[in-house]
Amino acid sequence: PLPLLPTPFTISLLCLLPDPPPPLPPSPPNVCAMQQVMGTKKRKYFSTFLHTHTHTHTHTHTHTHTHTHTHTHTEPFLCCPGYMKLEGMKGCPAVAPIDHVYGTLGLVKARTTQKYSALSKLREEIEGKGSFTMFSPSDEAWDLLDPEVLGALVSNVNIELYNALHYHMVNHRMLTKDLKNDMSITSMYNNQGLYINHYSNGIVTVNCARIIHGNQVATNGVVHVIDRVITNVVNTIQDALGVDDNLSSFSAVALASGVMEKLGQPGHFTLFAPTDDAFKNLEAGFLERIMGDNAVIAALVNYHLLNSVQCSEAIMAGSVHETAEGSTVEIGCDGDSLTVNGIKMVLKKDIVATNGVIHLIDRVLIPDSDEVMSLDQSLLKVILENHILKQKHKLSELYNGQLLETVAGKRIRVFIYRTAVCIENSCMVRGSKEGSNGALHLMRSLIKPAQTTIYKVLMADGRFNIFLSLMKSAGLTELLKQEGSYTVFAPTDEAFDGLTERDITLLASDVNALRTILLYHFSNGVFINGGLEGGVTNLLKTIQGHSLQVNKSIQVNSLDVPDIDLMATNGVIHVVKNILYPGDLPVGRESLLVLLKKLIKYIQIKYVSGFSYTKIPLTFISKFILTVFIIVVVDCSEHRRNTSFCLFVLQRGQSPRQLTSKRTHTWIQVNRCLCLI
Repeated sequence: PLPLLPTPFTISLLCLLPDPPPPLPPSPPNVCAMQQVMGTKKRKYFSTFLHTHTHTHTHTHTHTHTHTHTHTHTEPFLCCPGYMKLEGMKGCPAVAPIDHVYGTLGLVKARTTQKYSALSKLREEIEGKGSFTMFSPSDEAWDLLDPEVLGALVSNVNIELYNALHYHMVNHRMLTKDLKNDMSITSMYNNQGLYINHYSNGIVTVNCARIIHGNQVATNGVVHVIDRVITNVVNTIQDALGVDDNLSSFSAVALASGVMEKLGQPGHFTLFAPTDDAFKNLEAGFLERIMGDNAVIAALVNYHLLNSVQCSEAIMAGSVHETAEGSTVEIGCDGDSLTVNGIKMVLKKDIVATNGVIHLIDRVLIPDSDEVMSLDQSLLKVILENHILKQKHKLSELYNGQLLETVAGKRIRVFIYRTAVCIENSCMVRGSKEGSNGALHLMRSLIKPAQTTIYKVLMADGRFNIFLSLMKSAGLTELLKQEGSYTVFAPTDEAFDGLTERDITLLASDVNALRTILLYHFSNGVFINGGLEGGVTNLLKTIQGHSLQVNKSIQVNSLDVPDIDLMATNGVIHVVKNILYPGDLPVGRESLLVLLKKLIKYIQIKYVSGFSYTKIPLTFISKFILTVFIIVVVDCSEHRRNTSFCLFVLQRGQSPRQLTSKRTHTWIQVNRCLCLI
């Protein structure tokens, strides 16, 4: 038997226990917790009641790199729907009598659903006898629906709208406590399934739509308000991959790995599916090399797969999940976007399938597994050497234009932007670490050092023949070849569709007009996509003089940029499929106006009779710059410090011996005369 008095050992154990938390204050009646997600305007009720609090979640994940994510959100109290405040009383003690489902829709301010219920002849049903659960889209959810889809529903009110609303209903009452995780329930539309997830943080989703006002009890059922309109789900993840042309590369890898069959079976999966463009951004030949190794491709595909359903609305902060491959990924949120391993990469969220959910991502995730790491040692060596510098460089020591030397002897460039620090095409994730023998900087993507000039990149690509021809006609080819730092929005041959040979000859005949148009596609400085500031319009002044409006989507002058960050030794190329033209620059010749209207349809070009383009001096092209020598004689005993001797040597073409070379001057020696040039 234990002694009545505690022994020292027992006391030491008791000392290890933390103080018990103070009891929660009694909650005022009929109040609900609201969630405010930082970085967004979203405010939503929790699907199930939670006490108000503010908390910070910090997670540190070490796996060849270390990073920390902190995500804070607050949960204030508001009256639950259907309840009201009374002056002088705590909480929300006043309540109106409950109504049928149709009337309850008005009570919870789901007036659009209420209107469509009347329009589709559903009103009589949900006012009458029975017991129903309705997952009603909020008014904002209906506003988010594609106008064409909504128009088709409303125009065919007797069938489509009625069926769509029936898919949001179940023929018995289900409160949120009855909605279990990974549950499938039968809707009132052709017995199609609704897919429920109930998360530990209190959030409940149906087909990944979040319940934002739950448990609004009616006389003939219950209403749960959700944040989006849901559609019936018939495809498995395997089916969804098969019908999306943008996922053909991943589908091929999944099929070859044997994982595709699993994605067609019942289950509860989350798939982060890389698009075809994500595979194109891999090292050349990567996909071809791995297709012959089943272990490697299985590891690669399984690293994109979770054995649980993770809808975007349930992700509150960085959380670690084990993949089907065996290692882990961290999923987090950044405002309205999702992050994977700390990087914002999700292009499209919540593609719901009968056996899970798909999120489209813009890059391929590479696991640190034995199978993948043994993939191609020579390739991995090259990749690693591009990421290791000969010297230690702290984040605070980096500056724009700095050249860093890798262990392989390559020089890679530093670009500093308002909200990002980037090395070549890749930008840093916050959280650089410093050790006694070096520094660790976490990058958002693989660093791909530039290999050649803008000119050679465009020539080798094969999509820019007309652009290169016009650059030659304008006398601007040297700009693509010379040293410097330029951003080029290069139009493909597709941008010139509709032009005849005569049109192109006409365009090339007016050199000032041609230079004006072409130089509007160039900006001084290297601006990669990761360096553009999000949420604002970035103004890039062009060599022509007007500014381009660029956002991080990436769009330029509201036009899509399908291919970005083609790195060159003298800049970066972003590919466009339209000719860019300043919106406030008029045209003075009718023939040129007709030609430009064939190319430029996204703006209205002004016509001003007699207007002519200003001649642009080519001082930015190095071969047109006159070299001026300033000569100072430092020591010239034989020639009595005569500066004319040094100039005589240069003019006669004699070969002086160069002693040292710096950025702004050169020392040369001729006989006993030392000259500073």
